[in-house]
Amino acid sequence: MKFNLKNTIKVFFFITAVLAQVKCSSSSDPVENPPVDPPVVNPPVVVTNDVDFWLTKGNQSVLLAKQSGTLGFGTTANAYANIEVNAAQKYQTIDGFGYTLTGGSVDVINQLNAAKRTALLQELFGNGENSIGVSYIRISIGASDLNATPFTYNDLAAGETDLNLEKFSLEKDKNLIAMLKEILAINPKILILATPWSAPIWMKDVASFKGGKLKTEYYDVYAKYFVKYIQQMKAEGITIDAVTPQNEPLHDGNNPSMYMSAADQGSFIKNSLGPAFKAANLNVKVIAYDHNCDNPNYPKAILADADAFPFVDGSAFHLYAGDISALTNVYNSYPTKNVYFTEQWTSSEGSFDGDLKWHLRNVIIGSMRNYSKNALEWNVANNQNFGPHTDGGCTMCKGAITITSGDSFQRNVAYYIIAHASKFVPMGSTRIESNSGGSLQNVAFITPSGSKVLIVENDGSATETFNIKFNGKWVTTSLEGGSVGTYTWK
Repeated sequence: MKFNLKNTIKVFFFITAVLAQVKCSSSSDPVENPPVDPPVVNPPVVVTNDVDFWLTKGNQSVLLAKQSGTLGFGTTANAYANIEVNAAQKYQTIDGFGYTLTGGSVDVINQLNAAKRTALLQELFGNGENSIGVSYIRISIGASDLNATPFTYNDLAAGETDLNLEKFSLEKDKNLIAMLKEILAINPKILILATPWSAPIWMKDVASFKGGKLKTEYYDVYAKYFVKYIQQMKAEGITIDAVTPQNEPLHDGNNPSMYMSAADQGSFIKNSLGPAFKAANLNVKVIAYDHNCDNPNYPKAILADADAFPFVDGSAFHLYAGDISALTNVYNSYPTKNVYFTEQWTSSEGSFDGDLKWHLRNVIIGSMRNYSKNALEWNVANNQNFGPHTDGGCTMCKGAITITSGDSFQRNVAYYIIAHASKFVPMGSTRIESNSGGSLQNVAFITPSGSKVLIVENDGSATETFNIKFNGKWVTTSLEGGSVGTYTWK
């Protein structure tokens, strides 16, 4: 074959042109389904509710209401103040929170119709969702000033005596005893503290329920009076956990009342009451004093007596005078002995917001931070005229409940003061460490089931935002001025 250079060159340029056209076409034509990287989608942030929050506002617009907001523990930093709760640091074990069930309280509660009466007792002493779980009550041995009339269990005609207490009778307290049985059916574990306002008149150096002193020659008889009371209450199915020898022993102007100096009370305990309890094999606590925080030397004088000391479980306080720190004063001096807070009243002339702040700060938070094993407000209930009461008894004491008619009642500030603790801190809980300062007064507990409880009172007028810090994480919340919050978590 003859080689043709000219034809070969033509073929070369033809093929080159075709290839160029194919390349151009390939680079300009769109790809039908180009590959696309999937978008980056961040998973939604799910905040679980870790803390339940119950609120009462001083203006009464919110009353012990569970809040619906979400409080989840996290670690996002902020500049708010911390309330840090430390469950590893434990203090006193708690006996309970409650009121005094006065004879007058029983009278007015019994004026409710059967359904309302049952519902009220269940609300106060039950542990259901709509109950506040009162776990500690105080009662009077004989009448208090919030009975309709004064009496003891051994009242005699003038000039008579009854050294063997043969005429001793609980009959005048039969309605109280009946209600106690109903309460025990609701809460069999409730603790009962009993205290007299006066000894029987025939044992005193004045012929009156009001004032006077217990005659020395009747110390042993009066000790037997306590023993007989405890035994007969036990026969009714009612266990008395503790007694104090005298309500407000330095206040002899009430009706009824009786003066008892520290020296006299110490002598009565070591020579008569303690030995009588021991002889009768009664496992009942004797709690000294039961009066104001302005005189911590009274219980300390009794505890300093080596013969009285073994018979005394601890000391009880009120706060109509003095400072709540008196409890720590006595506790630090005698750390093997308990301290208790047994009475504080709210006045008919007081304001809801003012009483809520003061009592939460002092009676609930203050007593607990000063080692008290309990915290009690005064009477459970009365009527719209703040009765019944004795002639000369308290005319301004407002109950936790006002009975307004046979089928209705009103919850007052003392109801919410106690409820913010009693509903959430059952008997057997333990106070744990929490830092406190500024406007945010607080106290923390761990319950027998392991739940943590923090009660916070904003003692200022402005809203405070703060963190509740626990185990290195925190939730952020806020309280209006004058408001109280109870926070609970597992």
